[in-house]
Amino acid sequence: MTKKEKLRSETLQILREISEEEKEQVERNIGRHLVHSECWEKAKTIGVTISTNNEWDTRKLIEAAWTQKKRVCVPKCFPKDKRMVFYELHTFEDLETVYHHLLEPKPNGDFIVTKNQIDLMIVPGIVFDYKGFRIGYGGGYYDRYLANYEGTTVSLAIQDQIVEELPTENHDIKVDYIITDQGFVSTSSFY
Repeated sequence: MTKKEKLRSETLQILREISEEEKEQVERNIGRHLVHSECWEKAKTIGVTISTNNEWDTRKLIEAAWTQKKRVCVPKCFPKDKRMVFYELHTFEDLETVYHHLLEPKPNGDFIVTKNQIDLMIVPGIVFDYKGFRIGYGGGYYDRYLANYEGTTVSLAIQDQIVEELPTENHDIKVDYIITDQGFVSTSSFY
């Protein structure tokens, strides 16, 4: 098992052991920090995945964005060529269950959102370091997508998901901020 695999496995175990009550409290705090942030307030279009069991809930964030008349787009993964396309999401009814029980948008060419239209990208991950590098689920979709992305990137985490330093590769892309239940961690101040 590589160091990345070990960190991913250990952190997923920590996340599985969090009680429902504690998870809800963390999500409320993370959500509050995010929706009151300057990067959220400035964003007209927000890119975000539909969270799974081991991730911090993104549905409430999506609903908050809709309430504030922001445009929300979610990714559809194309495993054959390992790419993502973001589609505007108007309602949760626009989603379908795909491989690994993930929820993704039903492809509709009329609602494709290009990366230069996305102001704020909420990037999923399991383990992070203070420089903003992350370990996700291992598909590399976000690293490829973010290679020439110019908007702001944030990830949602608790302190137990942040380590001093991660092993990195040339293609790994850092996020600008990590938002925890305690507040913002600016990764630009750690080099």
